Amino acid sequence: MNRRFSEAAQRAAERRKREDDAPRLLEKVPDLESLKLDVEERSAGATVPEATHIRRIVVEHAPALFAIPCTDHACRDGGHDLTQQIMQALRGHQTEFEGEDACNGHLGTASCRRVLRFVAHATYRA
Repeated sequence: MNRRFSEAAQRAAERRKREDDAPRLLEKVPDLESLKLDVEERSAGATVPEATHIRRIVVEHAPALFAIPCTDHACRDGGHDLTQQIMQALRGHQTEFEGEDACNGHLGTASCRRVLRFVAHATYRA
């Protein structure tokens, strides 16, 4: 139990460091006013999402980094880095866009088969 907690705490600290070191979102997209991500995650091939949530980005303070951990607690070294997809759309001033990403982690000796799908809604200052 302690080892698992320590691993989770270490991953959280690494994630916070990456966020702190990343450029700020408003530096990259100065006219961005709001950003909301509707996120769902499912096992590959499944028709019903296993996890869904809405992520509202606090644009004034957010890093230009969109890394979402895998929701499978047994997954190691996985997660979803949506940064490139999202930043490309934001720089193009898209107001609604979507994408998906397969987890690159592993469950023991097998690959993690989770897939994250998102729909983003952005607004920009005139």
